[in-house]
Amino acid sequence: MKRDRPSWLFDEYASAGVDYTSQKEAAAYDAMHQRFRRYDEEAAAIINTLGLGPESTVIDMGAGTGAFAVYAARHVKQVFAVDVSPTMLARCREKAEVAGLRNVRCRVGGFLTYRHAGPPVDAIVSVAALHHLPDFWKLVGLRRAAKMLKRGGKLFLFDIVFPASAPDLDRQLQVWMRGIRDKAGERLAKEAEVHIRSEHSTYDWVMDGLLRRAGFRITRKHAGEGFQATYVCARV
Repeated sequence: MKRDRPSWLFDEYASAGVDYTSQKEAAAYDAMHQRFRRYDEEAAAIINTLGLGPESTVIDMGAGTGAFAVYAARHVKQVFAVDVSPTMLARCREKAEVAGLRNVRCRVGGFLTYRHAGPPVDAIVSVAALHHLPDFWKLVGLRRAAKMLKRGGKLFLFDIVFPASAPDLDRQLQVWMRGIRDKAGERLAKEAEVHIRSEHSTYDWVMDGLLRRAGFRITRKHAGEGFQATYVCARV
């Protein structure tokens, strides 16, 4: 797959932070995140927000171990679980098999390299994945995503997005990391440090502009606790 990419293309397979191609990291992912996340409740809320049903086809971009994809597969026609880490996808595939689900299609790729071979889909869901790309490449990836959607199709985007209006971002970052340490432990707090230092989360005004210029209309935007931002968009 990598041989087919032009040499100037950003390597989204290279780790910007934690290396989730590692068997050890992939194995620890669910146990760590389930200390503060409720996978099924999150997935059910996304399905409800997007109005997905038995005839819907969805791409889960940055599917990881299948937190959304496996739950969604019980409620939609088909889910394409896309991730740059074959190790994470192996866990997603295992979960789907254990659940007896035959409508989860695991595909190695990401915003810049995944090529959707089927007809345009009803929705794309991306949870905590876009920040692995620098801003220039975020726009490239979002434009590619828009082309995979039907006209009027929905994008659900959840990520860490920094508020440009924050008067004391240093202090807020410290509060954020302390909150993570209290909820999920030292390991995830260290990952938050790596995120701030090495990954590519951007400001809210940048994200707003990227989505609009990629061909989306923002229908809902919510800034949550700890720099968590949720966007619901429609392809124009």
